[in-house]
Amino acid sequence: MYQVKLYNKIAKVGLRELPAERYQASEQVADYDAILVRSAALHDEVFPASLRAIARAGAGVNNIPIDRCTEEGVCVFNTPGANANAVKELAVCALLLASRKIVDGILWANTLSDDVPAAVEKGKSAFVGPEIAGKTLGVVGFGGAIGRKVTKAAVALGMKVVGYDPFLSDEAAKEFDENVCRADTLDELYPLCDYITYHIPSTPENRGIIGKANIAKMRDGVRILNLSRADLACAEELIPALESGKVAAYVTDFPTAAVLGKPGVIAIPHLGASTPESEDNCAVMAARELKDYLENGNVKNSVNLPNLSMERQGNARVAIIATEALDFDALLSNAGAKVLQSKQAQKKGVAYYLADLESAVELKFADSAIKRVICL
Repeated sequence: MYQVKLYNKIAKVGLRELPAERYQASEQVADYDAILVRSAALHDEVFPASLRAIARAGAGVNNIPIDRCTEEGVCVFNTPGANANAVKELAVCALLLASRKIVDGILWANTLSDDVPAAVEKGKSAFVGPEIAGKTLGVVGFGGAIGRKVTKAAVALGMKVVGYDPFLSDEAAKEFDENVCRADTLDELYPLCDYITYHIPSTPENRGIIGKANIAKMRDGVRILNLSRADLACAEELIPALESGKVAAYVTDFPTAAVLGKPGVIAIPHLGASTPESEDNCAVMAARELKDYLENGNVKNSVNLPNLSMERQGNARVAIIATEALDFDALLSNAGAKVLQSKQAQKKGVAYYLADLESAVELKFADSAIKRVICL
């Protein structure tokens, strides 16, 4: 029986992917094999030696200690694309909120009491804003699942799009129509855009990307959307740009004390993936990833192990996680195992190996590069 520890509320439709006759999924289990988590922070958690995998029901994994997991031979999964439509819809909303001063207008309207129709007609000019049709949207990270959807939605709304994504292949870029052009650099994108939206992960390279140096390259009155992570923006450099009018609006799904209440800031309380459909999609995808890994050793959508899958043969399977590529076939042969088939792959200095054996054997390796041996 596999033990799966739950953090946060995981959608029931996802838990149904883990058959009750083989899985016990609960917040109370001990010596668990896997974790299913949404946004709960795991950095201070002490994991049992039995832990083999963590699946995040969502795309971001900043709440998971990735380096420690890799060192302990724990596979970490996320669910890219499962919440893409929900975030795309919020991005469309954010475009309109950034343009029309809708939030300010609603707050003002709620203060009215006497002769409301007349007051509305007199005061509405304070909330005028431009239409988005015919304007240019810069999509940073337009090759990802969310970026692609946002790009197509913006075109459907009559916008032109300039996209930047160094990881998008030339072949994949062909899916966009003539209203989408591709920038080779961010320096090329910034001066072309009335609106800029970021759909990129929080990495050392990306943190602070919305800062003084890049803002200076943008058009005056640019409107910026950040539905990715708070630390993409350097608040102390962004706020002066909002105060001067260089940036007309900043919409973020990740409020911080530094930006709350500042003029031009529209703070949304992290609603990007907060739809029933998105939560269901993420839970199902995360549960399926865990199940295939725990039962078969197959890896898909891992952030620290390479993707690797193999149809099963023979009577036993072994999976090995190591911090360098080794002659795994030879190691197994020396241990008395007969290998029927094997595969291996590497990612960011981590090697992952799968082998099907004629029969199970006891395996113990002294090589310090080997972090985990799993018999399936």
